[in-house]
Amino acid sequence: MRERDEPWFRAMYTEHYPAVARYAVRRLGSPSAAEELAQEVFLTAWRRRADIPGRELPWLYGVARRLLANEWRRTRPAFVELTDSAAPAGGVDELLDVRAALATLSEDDQELLRLVGWEQLSVSEAAAVLGCGRTVCAVRLHRARRRLTAAMERAVPATSTRRGALL
Repeated sequence: MRERDEPWFRAMYTEHYPAVARYAVRRLGSPSAAEELAQEVFLTAWRRRADIPGRELPWLYGVARRLLANEWRRTRPAFVELTDSAAPAGGVDELLDVRAALATLSEDDQELLRLVGWEQLSVSEAAAVLGCGRTVCAVRLHRARRRLTAAMERAVPATSTRRGALL
């Protein structure tokens, strides 16, 4: 494994900062708040650089997730707005349908669907972020997708839902 020195950290930061910032914006809705969170994630990464596994991004998402959870426990904000970059191909109406359906799911289901759908993590990577095994994560993902599909079918006519278009 490469030495975890300043050049290593700079390379990791350059490679992963955009993904961590997008992760934060999608959950916070505010670019400035997302930037603060991303900075906090990388400050934690610098302090704990010896603990970071070979695949850094899932570990960084895990740090971001825990920092967000701590903040949400403290402040209990309203539902997070999605950014334009997260909008599905169908436009604003479909985005609103997805947001409404997603909001009916548990926080755990929402997070798993976001990790796989928005952040495009593999099941193994999402499992690492969530701290569970790959098989458990795959089962949870399958069930969460079923619940999202059912929620969307309840919210909109079946003809307007393109199954599998989002997740």
